[in-house]
Amino acid sequence: MADISINSTKFWTRTAILLAAALAFQMGGFPQPVTGPAVNAVLIIAVGLIGPLAAVIIGAFTPIIAFIRGILPPPLGPMIPAIVFGNALYAIIFFFISWSRKRTKPATAKIKVFSISTILAVIVGALAKFFILAWAVNFMVQVPEPIAQMMTLPQLYTALVGGGIALLVLKALPDSLKVDSKIF
Repeated sequence: MADISINSTKFWTRTAILLAAALAFQMGGFPQPVTGPAVNAVLIIAVGLIGPLAAVIIGAFTPIIAFIRGILPPPLGPMIPAIVFGNALYAIIFFFISWSRKRTKPATAKIKVFSISTILAVIVGALAKFFILAWAVNFMVQVPEPIAQMMTLPQLYTALVGGGIALLVLKALPDSLKVDSKIF
């Protein structure tokens, strides 16, 4: 198991690589049913390979860069804080539900891919992200109805599919790449 500290080159290198992967999907011109799950998968993979802080960083940069590059439609600009918060919540909930705590000093955590807890973590994280985005689009910002619909049920689907893809990827990767997180 890798031990990755926020002060390490490994933390920032892996975070940059996964951010680049997410941005490649965003900028690749793929339709939303491909891009959305890919970005959500990167968030969960980041939790498994680096830790939740890396996923939060990636989840913050992706909507901002998508907006700057014109990938995120201008009417969704006011939704950026909610998207960032939804991404962060998705990753953090996944981390807390799916990781089993060891009773050692210092405290560490290890992901168990395809356990009940990881599947539940994807579902609960996806629901939390969905509720944040749906709440924001219904009560916080005013956007045209077709754009409002993009930020509700499709976001739940992309988070669930992305989480499933991430679990498959994490299962296929060797344990030596996965992280013992000391961030939380």
